[in-house]
Amino acid sequence: MSAQLRRRTRRPGLTSLTIAASGLLALLIGIAFAVLLWAINDANSSTSARRASRTALLEAGSMEQLLLNLETGQRGFVITKREDFLQPWHAAREKFPADARRFTETATSTGQRRTADGITRDIESFIDDYSVPLVEMVRQGDPNASGLDEAIEGKRRVDELRARFDRYITDERAQLAERTDTAGTNSRRAMLAAGAGLAASIALVAVFTVLQHRAVVRPVRGAAAAAERLAGGELGVRIPPSRMPEVAALGTSFNTMATSLQDSRRRTMESVEAVHRRTARDLHDGAQQRLVSLMIGLRLARELIPDDGDATVTDLLDQSIDNAQTAINELRELASGIYPLVLTVKGLVAAVKDLASRCPVAVTVTSTDDRRISQAVESNAYFVVAEAVTNAVKHAGASRIDVRIRFGDVLRITVADDGIGGVAKHTAGSGLTGLADRVAAFDGTVAIDSPPGNGTTIRVQIPVPAEVPH
Repeated sequence: MSAQLRRRTRRPGLTSLTIAASGLLALLIGIAFAVLLWAINDANSSTSARRASRTALLEAGSMEQLLLNLETGQRGFVITKREDFLQPWHAAREKFPADARRFTETATSTGQRRTADGITRDIESFIDDYSVPLVEMVRQGDPNASGLDEAIEGKRRVDELRARFDRYITDERAQLAERTDTAGTNSRRAMLAAGAGLAASIALVAVFTVLQHRAVVRPVRGAAAAAERLAGGELGVRIPPSRMPEVAALGTSFNTMATSLQDSRRRTMESVEAVHRRTARDLHDGAQQRLVSLMIGLRLARELIPDDGDATVTDLLDQSIDNAQTAINELRELASGIYPLVLTVKGLVAAVKDLASRCPVAVTVTSTDDRRISQAVESNAYFVVAEAVTNAVKHAGASRIDVRIRFGDVLRITVADDGIGGVAKHTAGSGLTGLADRVAAFDGTVAIDSPPGNGTTIRVQIPVPAEVPH
């Protein structure tokens, strides 16, 4: 049940977020382009509709002019009885079929087409039922052709047709204006929609860029910096957890590797310390004890020789006793250098005080107490102090060294000298590098404060896992 709950609440990975963001961005861009294409198509349709309306208006004007030519030609002929006045009339009759076809074909709507068909039929009726018979009556000399009734009928028909032309043109211009307004409105809407889509796309890209920087770039930079510190020997460095599963997996692998290296170094150092303790103990209990026994035997032999005995033998025994004592002292110093016996017996504070008593420079040791702690931490802390003191004596030209030891959950050691200073952690020699390695193996830290001419202060902090009774 808990595994299912973890799977349900698991955060989306970087790949999922990238796919989702890319899909959303593609959708927004697709919508924006679709709106733009729709606007372009609508603009093209509106342009075509406006062009058709203008064509319809031109054809309507041409048809109205044809009607006027018919009426003007027949009226001039009725008044003058001269055939030359019928020339516009004949031309209009010849043009009528073609103009009528174009007039009806260019109508831009069903209603306009019906109106155009009606106007065309009425003009055709005007020609066939009124104009042509009137011209024939004039040619035959019929006095009724010039009568008032015929004139009124002709004027009525023409005025009615012109009124219908006016309504047709007015309707067409209204449709043209409506199409123009609609096209403008649609164009503005499309531009707003496209602008909104573009703004949303830019915002999405910006948000994803910030997310990618926080979730990927920054953790990767941190991992690179941690790897550099790890390569420099700082094995206590760790990568903080990340919300991105991929980056979190990288951090987990890195931390596991760092922990493994740190544990390996700690085990190696603990093994080395164990070898040192055993070697020092073997030297003390073995060779040193035999040399002490040898020296005691030599002294007993010397006491058995009378004072007036052979001077050569006496001098040889005295010289052998001195050599045995020198060998014992040197062996004791060697064993103390490998692993001081006082560290095993009395602990860190006593061992540091013993080191201070043998130092050629004045060393002051202060401590909150002399408790015992983990043997591995205790031995490494001692050799850290020994290395720091040795460096102060050999390289800093110090005349005074202060060592402060404070116990707690964290063992804090401060070694300060009044030497020449000018030591930085990144420029320190192999001694301080080894010191840092020792401390790092136990999750500790080393801080070096060494202004030129003002001495050097080394601060060491080592976590104390638990106190070990002795």
